[in-house]
Amino acid sequence: MPKVVDHAERRRELAEAVWQVIARDGIDGVSIRSVAAVSGWSTGTLRYYFATRAELLAFACEQVIDQVTERIGALRLPSDPIAAVRAVLLETMPVDALRRTEDSIAFSFLALGLGDPELARVQRRHFTSMLDLCRRLVGDLATLGVLAPHDDDLDTLARRLHAVVDGLSVQALAGHLSSADMVAQFDAYLVDLTGREPHA
Repeated sequence: MPKVVDHAERRRELAEAVWQVIARDGIDGVSIRSVAAVSGWSTGTLRYYFATRAELLAFACEQVIDQVTERIGALRLPSDPIAAVRAVLLETMPVDALRRTEDSIAFSFLALGLGDPELARVQRRHFTSMLDLCRRLVGDLATLGVLAPHDDDLDTLARRLHAVVDGLSVQALAGHLSSADMVAQFDAYLVDLTGREPHA
């Protein structure tokens, strides 16, 4: 009896192979051939799922977005709302090897998307999902009455929070900040935003 192929599972395996190549060789190391070698599949099998390198990269980035979203959804959040916001956003920042790889993939699309409409679409999805998350979190803080007094409206505060998270993440990825310094700067911004330290 012929073996039933789980195409969704195979695509996830191939996305994980892309992540391994990026962690080892950087985004420039990704090719149909390099991903086939890591995954153990032939290049012909890989091309059955992804005709081009751009399609492969786009899928791998969307898998990252989905993976981070699922991880955030599964978090057991602390009762303190500021600590909860901190926990959620640290899931999107390069504080360990896994999240460094995820962020390396996501932020690589800033440049890659300039010359490829498919990659630009994925980059917009990453940006929009992060901004929507920041809007929701700032809205929650406002509803719970734990924002410090600000002259700016909630959308401006959400965009600023997004900029802080992305900016610190990029600086850490580039080696300009250690992970510890990145987290310290993020915590300092949360104090500016809310007027107090988060409680565990």
